[in-house]
Amino acid sequence: MRRLLFGLMVGLMLAAPASAQQADAIQGVIRGQMDAFRSGDVDAAFDFASPGIQGLFGTAESFGQMVREGYPMVWHPQSVEFGSLSQTEGALWQRVIVRDGQGVPFALDYMMEQINGAWRIGGVRFVTDPAVSA
Repeated sequence: MRRLLFGLMVGLMLAAPASAQQADAIQGVIRGQMDAFRSGDVDAAFDFASPGIQGLFGTAESFGQMVREGYPMVWHPQSVEFGSLSQTEGALWQRVIVRDGQGVPFALDYMMEQINGAWRIGGVRFVTDPAVSA
């Protein structure tokens, strides 16, 4: 009976919406990575990536090249706004609206992973968002 109650409590905690403190920490990680990109510090930016992403790219330089080519709006954003933090597909996803150097908005979802108590970016995907017209 105790195990069942414990399991239900854990399940409810995982299903609960993210706390404001959690959202602040996640947004801080994303801002930190973007600040590192903006200053050209790919090593620092790579540190914000999850171990899975780090393993996929192998080096900070390879990771930086992918971001420069595939996500130029993240490399040097004109502005960054944070949207909702939601739990879907078994992960926390932070919506981010980024404007590139020409002011064109892009909606991105950042998949966040908690590794040894620290938030890391586990992936980024483009979102087709009717509120954001590119």
